[in-house]
Amino acid sequence: MKAALNSSRKQGKISKYIYGQFAEHLGRCIYEGLYVEDESIPNKNGMRTDVVNALRELEIPVLRWPGGCFADDYHWRDGIGDKSKRPYMVNTNWGGVVENNHFGTHEFFELCEQLGTEPYICGNVGSGTVQEMRDWVEYMTFDGDSPLANERRANGRKEPWKLKFFGVGNENWGCGGNMRAEFYADQYRRYATFIRNYGEEPIYKIAGGPNSDDANWTEVLMKNISHATNGISLHNYTFEHNWDNKGSATQFDKDGWYSLMADAQRMEKNICLHEAIMDRYDPENKIDLIVDEWGNWFNVEPGTNPGFLYQQNTMRDVISGMLILHIFHNHNKRVKMANIAQMVNVLQSMILTEGEKMVLTPTYHLFRMMKGHMDGEKLDIDYNGGEIDVDGVKVPKISVSASEKNGAVTISMCNVSLDSDEDIEIALRDRDFTSAQAEILTSKNMNDCNTFDAPETVKPKKLDVTLNGGTLTLKLPKMSAAVITLK
Repeated sequence: MKAALNSSRKQGKISKYIYGQFAEHLGRCIYEGLYVEDESIPNKNGMRTDVVNALRELEIPVLRWPGGCFADDYHWRDGIGDKSKRPYMVNTNWGGVVENNHFGTHEFFELCEQLGTEPYICGNVGSGTVQEMRDWVEYMTFDGDSPLANERRANGRKEPWKLKFFGVGNENWGCGGNMRAEFYADQYRRYATFIRNYGEEPIYKIAGGPNSDDANWTEVLMKNISHATNGISLHNYTFEHNWDNKGSATQFDKDGWYSLMADAQRMEKNICLHEAIMDRYDPENKIDLIVDEWGNWFNVEPGTNPGFLYQQNTMRDVISGMLILHIFHNHNKRVKMANIAQMVNVLQSMILTEGEKMVLTPTYHLFRMMKGHMDGEKLDIDYNGGEIDVDGVKVPKISVSASEKNGAVTISMCNVSLDSDEDIEIALRDRDFTSAQAEILTSKNMNDCNTFDAPETVKPKKLDVTLNGGTLTLKLPKMSAAVITLK
């Protein structure tokens, strides 16, 4: 494949928030994953040290919490104060387990501070009240003398926290209340009115947007709340088969590989669908599209709680993940945040834990390799890597994206094919480069994953590339993802 990188053709910033994460009170994401009360596992104020240290390497820009479906069943007052006195609840959304509320508002902000990430809190519209949401915002962000701010101080936090992002409900078309779009739009206007700005920076309000290709939901929101929101969310998961049989995360064949890639391309179709509606009502792009739940969703691993959504992670997740991240890059004018689901032990996670053991997934390595794109200026790269026809869906055989930040150019590319390697030749126009370094993620088998017994089956390796004058050449193996840094 021949390509041309046109360094002088800038195409807008790739928001760092596209590489955001999501942590819900679901299965072992929070408890045992991020937060431990077993003192035999090293931790700092309850935050698991090995997990936090690994996640810091990703330079996570934003973390969404407490859900997900859990958000519209969560009452923030249950998660503050003396842990021994916090009321228990049953997590009816995820496995019917007892939630002790030991991880609440203070613990979440502690986690964010240890990770060096910005918090994104999702409020309760489905079973909560306007006053409950209003009071939570004041409790977190007011610096003056008020009963709520003083209660926060009494609970150990003198200074208010900085809260930039606040979601007004989650999936209110489904687990968040089974609302009609018109009803949610009215509810949003009411709730959002009372999300006050107590700090110096106004809170960025995110409305609960559509599921997948629900164009009517987006249309109704743009008609009725576009004056009152900064962003509208989109939830779009990727399956091998369908909702009732999502397929196995590890036991799949060639058809299972390609059917997932075809479903990943659905992200492009759905973003275009919602963008077109948003463009009609908001031609100046004042309202962002926030893909705050995305990723691969498979059947749970055999023998695990079906309500915990615990699944493994293979090279298939890497390639589909890069395809989708490139789609976000290409729609950087409207897509300003995305939060992969979820951070630890749930769905397409970065990390898996089991007792004191921890393993980094292939998706973790993908995010670590691609962080050079965060807040980079997207560059034009002209290429034609061919297509693979999957039951009428055109999947790119080779997908490439490029950006520039702080003088360095990052080029990411993946080879979707299971059968053929690709010789890559990129003409580097408009700029001279003196060095090129590259990493590659690939493995012998498409089903390979990292386990607690074999944690490094899939890990990045150095990729040989040649920089000769104004041309970059390399060989991109089948089912591989590579990132090149040019200086």
